[in-house]
Amino acid sequence: MDIFNNLIFGFGVALSWQNIVYCLVGVTVGTLIGVLPGIGPLGTIAILMPITYGVSPVGALIMLAGIYYGAQYGGSTTAILVNLPGETSAVVTCIDGYQMARQGRAGPALAIAAVGSFFAGTVGTLLIAVAGPPLAEIALKFGSPEYFSLMLMGLVAAAVLAQGGMVKSLAMVAVGLLLGIVGTDVSTGVQRFSFGVTELSDGIGFIVVAVGVFAIGEIIKNLGDKDERRVFTAKVTNLFPTRDDWRRSIGPILRGTGIGSFFGVLPGTGPAIASFASYMLEKRLAADPSRFGRGAIEGVAAPESANNADAQCKFIPMLTLGLPASGVMALMLGALTIQGIQPGPEVMTLRPDLFWGLVASMWIGNLMLVVLNLPMIGLWVKLLRVPYRLLFPAIMAFSAIGIYSVNNSSFEIYLTALFGVFGFVCVKLGFPPAPVLLGYVLGPMMEENLRRSMLMSGGDPTVFVRQPISLAFIVATVLILVVMVLPAVRARHTEIAD
Repeated sequence: MDIFNNLIFGFGVALSWQNIVYCLVGVTVGTLIGVLPGIGPLGTIAILMPITYGVSPVGALIMLAGIYYGAQYGGSTTAILVNLPGETSAVVTCIDGYQMARQGRAGPALAIAAVGSFFAGTVGTLLIAVAGPPLAEIALKFGSPEYFSLMLMGLVAAAVLAQGGMVKSLAMVAVGLLLGIVGTDVSTGVQRFSFGVTELSDGIGFIVVAVGVFAIGEIIKNLGDKDERRVFTAKVTNLFPTRDDWRRSIGPILRGTGIGSFFGVLPGTGPAIASFASYMLEKRLAADPSRFGRGAIEGVAAPESANNADAQCKFIPMLTLGLPASGVMALMLGALTIQGIQPGPEVMTLRPDLFWGLVASMWIGNLMLVVLNLPMIGLWVKLLRVPYRLLFPAIMAFSAIGIYSVNNSSFEIYLTALFGVFGFVCVKLGFPPAPVLLGYVLGPMMEENLRRSMLMSGGDPTVFVRQPISLAFIVATVLILVVMVLPAVRARHTEIAD
C-alpha cells in the first residue's frame, strides 16, 4: 500500500509541466544520440551536465535519466535499418534486425524492438519501486566500515567485469582514485597532487574529467573511423507484426527482461553484456538455431528487451546504496553531488520527491519513446545521412561553452582537452575509460569512510572484518578476484607445461 501511495506522489511530481518537458527533452536527445552512431549517452550526459546547474535536482535527474534509457531505444533503429549500431548494446540487434530489413520486414522488427523495450523498461521501473525501499532501509544501518567495504567491492567488481583486461581495468580505477584526491585535503588543509598550480587547489572538476575522457576522447576516436553509413531503406511500411511474430517474440521478451534485470544490478556490466547473454540463450533454446543470423525475430526481441531492462535496473544500486554500477551512473551520482545532494539511502527519506518523481518519470518516458520511435522513423533515417565531420565541430563548441560556463575558467578548457587526449590514448591502447570515472566519483567517499572507520577504531584496521556485513563485502571482493584470476593462472601454467 505504501508503494502505491508513493507512486501516486511520484506521478504528482513527474506530471508537473516542467518535469514533463525535461522528460521529453531527455528521451528525445537520448533517441537522437542512440540513432547517430558516435558520442553515446556517456559523452552526451557529460556535455549536458553544466546545463543542469540552473535546473531543479528532480528535473535534472529526470532529463539525464531520459537520455540514458532513450539511447537504448534509439540504438535499435540504426542497427535494423543501417546495420550500424548507434549504441554498443545494439550490436547484437544488427545480426537479425538488418536481415529482416533486407527481407522487407524492417517494420515488424522495429515494432517488436519498441514493444520489447517498453515492456522491459516498465518492468525495470517497477523493480526500482519494489526493491528500492527495503534496500534503502538495510543501507541505513550501514556504518563507515560497511560503506568502505561496499565501495571497494563495487570498484573491484566493475573493474573485473568491464570490457578489456582485468589488470588494465584495475589500473584505470587506480587512476580515477588518484584524480579524485587532487586538491586541498579537507581534514588537514594540505594540498595534494596540485604541483603548485593554483587552479588545482580545489581539485579537478567532475565535468572536466567526464567531458574530456568520454566526450572529446570519443569524438577524436570517431573521426578516425571510416565506416560508411548505407541506409538500406528510407521508407518503412507495415509496422504491425504478424500473429506468428507475436508468438515467437513473447517468450524472448520475457526472458530478455529477466536477464537484463539481473545484469542491471551488477557493477561493471553494461547493457551490451545483457543483450549478448539473452541472444545466446534464445539461440540455445530455439528448435532451429540456424534461423538466427538470417532474420529471426527472436534475435531482435530478446536483446532489445535485455538492454532496456539493464538500463533501468542500473538505477537500483545508484539510488539506494549510492553505488554506481556503470560510468553513466557515476555521472548521475556526480549530478546529485553538484546539486548538493549526498548520494545514498538517505535520498529516499530526505528527498522522496526526487526518488519517486524519477521512478514515475520513467514510465512516462518509456511511453514517450514508443510514440517517438515508430512514427518518426523517417526523420531518424534522414539524420543518418548527415556526415559526422559536420556534427563534431558543433559538439566540440558546445562542450567548450559548457565547461567555461561552470567556473568561467579558461584553464579548465585546456584541462578538458588534455583529458580528451588521455581518453583517446586509453581507447587506442585497450584501457577501458569507464573505471576512471567510477574511481574518481567513489574515491573521495571511500577515503572519507576509511578515515572515519580508522578514527572510530583507534587506528585498528581489523574493524573492517569485525563487522559481519563489512566482512561479507570483503570476502565477496576476494572471491571476485580469485574467480577472475584463477583461469588466467591455470592457462599460464598450461602454456609453460607445453
